[in-house]
Amino acid sequence: MLTFDTHIDISWPELTSEGLPAWEREENTPEAQTCFSLPQAREGGLSAACLVAYVPQGPLSAAGHEAAWKRVQAMLEVIHVLGAPGAPHARTVKKAADVHGAVGAGQVALVPVIENGYAVGEDPARLEALVRRFGVRYMTLTHNGHNLLADSAVVRSGPAESHGGLSALGREMIETMNRHGVLVDVSHAAKSTMMQAVAHSSVPVFASHSCVRSLCDHPRNLDDEQLDALKESGGVLQVTAMPPFLRRGGGGDLTDLVRHIRYAVDRLGIEHVGISSDFDGGGGVAGWQNVAQCRNVTQALKAAGFDASEIEALWGGNMMRLLALAERKAADA
Repeated sequence: MLTFDTHIDISWPELTSEGLPAWEREENTPEAQTCFSLPQAREGGLSAACLVAYVPQGPLSAAGHEAAWKRVQAMLEVIHVLGAPGAPHARTVKKAADVHGAVGAGQVALVPVIENGYAVGEDPARLEALVRRFGVRYMTLTHNGHNLLADSAVVRSGPAESHGGLSALGREMIETMNRHGVLVDVSHAAKSTMMQAVAHSSVPVFASHSCVRSLCDHPRNLDDEQLDALKESGGVLQVTAMPPFLRRGGGGDLTDLVRHIRYAVDRLGIEHVGISSDFDGGGGVAGWQNVAQCRNVTQALKAAGFDASEIEALWGGNMMRLLALAERKAADA
């Protein structure tokens, strides 16, 4: 069975002393003192992972955008090197079929992705360049704070909204993403942004690491109206192991994770739900604290009554379908 975690951050300092996204890397490698490493992935039976080049929201200035641009390229280069040709245990992949090829060869498939559209600043052509060079497969429109593309669900300073959802640049960026097979990730996006993205994207949108707001009233979670829109678009909610999204006040365990999965499946259908950890970005619950414990998730799903085909869909089948659909749409564009 393909087990595919759709959101694992790589280690990096968040900001420089000037408050700009840090583009120089820490001395330690992605494997050191983290929830994800290749030995842990093999131990836990993890087949594939979206490794995230995360750029924290910084100032909307020329200096801020340039720092973000340097950072995202440096991070994607690390992901590329980790699974470069000749690496024995991992392969960085660009296509859905390549995921199966890597797994069939006994390697962990690494899919490069971006968290926060701030990384590409004001220029959709920069995203195209990252797709061609690194094979980026999804981008989260925002992080915590509005950027030039869209409004965010969580605002730590400034106005409650900046664009009323997507900006004109945000719409242009989504069109660029559609043309190049990059999935639109609405985790972190304001509800207005998310609903407009569903309407504007020609490819189903998805949430790479969010939970159900009806079960835990957190602004990062999706309410029932958003869930229904996600289903109508053909998209997927990747329920994540982030404690504050699973249980108000934090904490939580695999029972809470499965409770959110069950709610989403009952409302949307099995084909619109998946799983992510948000490891090394704050994710991890009792029973699933690192990728070596992925089998515990499978056992919890079995105990909750999900059959083998349903677990396969949750653990990777639905995400693979979205990646392949985005590729086909891009080829037809």
